[in-house]
Amino acid sequence: MSYLPDPILLVEDNPDDAALTQRAFKRNDVINPIVVARDGIEALDFLFARDAFADRAGQPLPRLILLDLKLPRLDGIGVLREIRADPRTRLVPVIMLTSSLLEQDLEACYALGANSYLVKPIDYSEFVEMTRIIATYWLALNRPPPVSTAEHNPT
Repeated sequence: MSYLPDPILLVEDNPDDAALTQRAFKRNDVINPIVVARDGIEALDFLFARDAFADRAGQPLPRLILLDLKLPRLDGIGVLREIRADPRTRLVPVIMLTSSLLEQDLEACYALGANSYLVKPIDYSEFVEMTRIIATYWLALNRPPPVSTAEHNPT
């Protein structure tokens, strides 16, 4: 039986940014599968094994969530609020990965429990370096939160 590491959930509506992020993690030899949700509702459906993701019931939660702010249907603030309000997901590390430099966005994200707030670099090599640092810290060095029984049984 082969070991498959817990996924990274990338919540990003821009296909170019999603592809760039996936390439940057691959370039840094990250083996965790990256699941892309194109909007806030899709992200929550994935996390809570609903609708198109109902078959995920009992599967591990993401090791890390990379969450954009500006999303269709439900923005990143709304997604973060739902993640932190639910005992099954409240401990999953969430990195806000955005282009917003607005202080009000930064403050709102931290107030709702974001673990980190990173502004996407425009330069590709800087973005690759940022993903290397994310992978090193969050996937290699950081100890993830304990997994409760409730997390394995989303309803």
